[in-house]
Amino acid sequence: MLLGMLADPTRLRLAACLAHGEQDVTALTTAVGAARPAVSQHLGKLRLAGLVTVRRDGRRQVYALADPHIGRLVTEALHTAEHRAPRPAIRPH
Repeated sequence: MLLGMLADPTRLRLAACLAHGEQDVTALTTAVGAARPAVSQHLGKLRLAGLVTVRRDGRRQVYALADPHIGRLVTEALHTAEHRAPRPAIRPH
C-alpha cells in the first residue's frame, strides 16, 4: 500500500516536499507544479492511506508526513534512483 501510493509521481513529489517539514496546500502546489485541485486530491489519498496528517492553522490546512520513516524512505528511494539513472554515453569528438 505504501509503495503503491508513492508510485504516482505527484504523490512522490508531495511526500518528498513534506519530508522537509510541514507545508500548506499553497506551498505544495507551487513546489510540485501541479494544479491546486490535483494537489488536494493527491493529499486526500495520502491522508486516507495514513501517510500524511493534516491540521488547521486558521484558514489554512497544513500537511505533514504521518511518520518520519516515510520521509527517510522517500529520500532514500529518490537518492537511489538518482544514482541508478542511465547516464548519457560519452562520445569522443
